[in-house]
Amino acid sequence: MTLDPACMAYPMRRRGMDHDLYAWSNIHTRPALAWPGGCRIAVAIMISLEWFPILPAADAAFKAPGHMQTAYPDFRHYTSREYGTRIGLYRMLDACAQVGARVSVATNAAIAQRYPSIITDIVSAGHEIVAHSTEMDGTIDSSLPEARECALITQSLDILEVATGQRPRGWMSIARSQSFNTPRLLKQAGLAYMCDWPNDDLPYRFETPAGPITNVPLNHELSDRQIITVQQHSADSYVQQIQDAHAWLASEAAPRMLPLHVTPYILGLPYRIGAFERLLRWLAQSEATDFLTTGEIASALSPSLVPEHRP
Repeated sequence: MTLDPACMAYPMRRRGMDHDLYAWSNIHTRPALAWPGGCRIAVAIMISLEWFPILPAADAAFKAPGHMQTAYPDFRHYTSREYGTRIGLYRMLDACAQVGARVSVATNAAIAQRYPSIITDIVSAGHEIVAHSTEMDGTIDSSLPEARECALITQSLDILEVATGQRPRGWMSIARSQSFNTPRLLKQAGLAYMCDWPNDDLPYRFETPAGPITNVPLNHELSDRQIITVQQHSADSYVQQIQDAHAWLASEAAPRMLPLHVTPYILGLPYRIGAFERLLRWLAQSEATDFLTTGEIASALSPSLVPEHRP
């Protein structure tokens, strides 16, 4: 069987980037950004607050990381995920409060519908809500029709706006997965920034047919899911790797951001939360470091688009 020549046709194959969303640039040649407060290392804590249906949708674009695993109904994994909303999240919020850290919480709209008191607690503590789709079946890739993707984004924002009184300015896709249309649709929906492309240590700007949108990169390799769940390292190893990353970033000439993408049902367990508290205390003691929300980090690049989120 011969290969259809059409399979080799790719209109964006060329020298340089294979898309027109941004131009490639070397981080060392860009003008230095100034973080709010003047710190050198901006630590961005992003908590993923997820709601998993007990039966994954058959028409979802793909099965989200952390979704049900065994023969359905998978009560074991369903309730272990629920541990995050019942207990793990509050341990994380307490740990952040101990060091005065304001954080971003990537929230499924289903959380606001099912557990409104959680949203009240997050917002009243001065933390930022980032839209994180409708639920963990609300996945996006290029098999999703544009109309459905647009509706998913709008529904997520509408529900979170009702729950919080403020329309989210930031977005994080499930599994950081997008279609070719996503940046444009996010901008059309009024979002100022997204956290899906993990290819930098600084925010940078996308150009879409609907206008510019900022990307705040969250390094996937530094997430608790990747280090603890996928690579099967200990919580102590997670702490050491974050400290190593902090040391390296601090040694570079210009300000940098260090993302801490964490999950309540992973790092919020009783035998891991102590390591997270220890890490936050260590970061708080660094004179070069401050805790910023992803919205504040985005505002360093686009101050007219992303106002500081204050309680």
